[in-house]
Amino acid sequence: MAPRRMERFLGRMLRVVVKVLFAAFKLLAPQQRSDDNRRLPPIANTLLTVPAIQLAQKIRRKEVTSVEVVQAYIDRIQEVNPLINAVVKDRFAAALQEATLVDKLVVEETGGEDVLEDRLPLLGVPFTVKESFALQGMPNSTGLPSRRSVVSGIDAPSVALLKRAGAIPLGVTNCSELCMWLESHNHVYGITRNPYQLGRGAGGSSGGEGSVIASGASVIGVGSDIGGSIRMPCFFNGIFGHKPTSGIVCNDGQYPPPSGQQPGFLCTGPMCRYAQDLVPMLKIMAGPDAEKLCLSADVDLSKLRFFSVPHDGGSPLSSPVDPQLIQAQRKVVERLEADLGVKVKEMRIPQLKYSFQIWGAMMSSPDKDGKIPTSFAELMNGGFYVFCVHQKESLQRELEELLGLDGVLLYPSHPQLAPKHHYPLFTPFNFSYTGIFNILGLPVTQCPLGLSEEGLPLGVQLVAGKLQDRLTLATALYLEQAFGGWRDKFG
Repeated sequence: MAPRRMERFLGRMLRVVVKVLFAAFKLLAPQQRSDDNRRLPPIANTLLTVPAIQLAQKIRRKEVTSVEVVQAYIDRIQEVNPLINAVVKDRFAAALQEATLVDKLVVEETGGEDVLEDRLPLLGVPFTVKESFALQGMPNSTGLPSRRSVVSGIDAPSVALLKRAGAIPLGVTNCSELCMWLESHNHVYGITRNPYQLGRGAGGSSGGEGSVIASGASVIGVGSDIGGSIRMPCFFNGIFGHKPTSGIVCNDGQYPPPSGQQPGFLCTGPMCRYAQDLVPMLKIMAGPDAEKLCLSADVDLSKLRFFSVPHDGGSPLSSPVDPQLIQAQRKVVERLEADLGVKVKEMRIPQLKYSFQIWGAMMSSPDKDGKIPTSFAELMNGGFYVFCVHQKESLQRELEELLGLDGVLLYPSHPQLAPKHHYPLFTPFNFSYTGIFNILGLPVTQCPLGLSEEGLPLGVQLVAGKLQDRLTLATALYLEQAFGGWRDKFG
């Protein structure tokens, strides 16, 4: 009992210190930007509210041209980007030329719509790419001033697969420096803003993707995730995202490249406004390895086992979970039980209290040749490092046994709603709510659950056993119907 009381005391003291430091920061920092109180203009073009897979169908059926779709997204980017600073380099002229070729191909195709759908499932659909990925002809600085002049000569494999499926890149989007921070801010491109409240962050490190997609200025995008870099921006911006089972989607073509054991923790995955686009994107991005996920298999949600964990157990390093997020997760439990006739089991998993420590220890672990990627491990004493490894192994066993082949776990995406700019400086460990699942290698889908009293997105993570991605993706489709998915109520 004494250690627990000490942990609670330390947690309360840490939160008091954070509040004092943030108050001092606000006094000393530059004044708020005058446009932080502005609102994004509403979406006027209905093409911007059609899921990617439906846009591709409309293009194949000649109901709309690819040029019209691409131009609609270009117009929206030009309308909102001065406010959100999400797209950092565009290729609009090239995209329109490629869209023209798509429309010519559709007219000349003699094999019919089915042939195009099978060969080019995203034909003519625009998408955006996180700047840390190689996109031919686009910068690849990852926000690092020393790489400001680096331009990609090739495409990252995941980007190449989307282009091969007919999708058209519009440009690259902002990220945190070296993809290692909770907010997309760097000295090359500046800071990206949240479309729901411009004075708040869009998350990191795929914050540019989260912001541009939520703004209605992109329909699908490519992100990466080594500690929550897909899921946090998706949560803060109220869109869908998926961190696949580790090793399913190729991570090549990113900067910085992972080292040590990090290749097993880094994941490349889809980000989108509509849940129905997750599976088609993942099938394309995973290439031949998509077969391992059985994504075409039917999922009967009423036959699944559901579990709910409302918080990490009270880590003194992380913030308490916002009551609105706890209530939103409770509503999900109620809907699952009422609609599907299942019984959701609420649980406490003690090892989650050490999520950050586990993440830090494993990220610093040497590879099979003994090479240590960073100095984190050297900063820990050996005994505590061993403790973290044991906690990780215990948690891995418990969750794999719990989830099996038919389990889905509900877990908060983050303890707080989208924070004000720079506030993560004072709560740097909150990403542990997402980062722990990178270490465990489990698939996770981030789902929006409407808006808070302040008009900020709510959400939840859905976690399944390894290679059971289809379970969380199917549950995401259900939650989109039950809670409305992405909302276009900005400001």
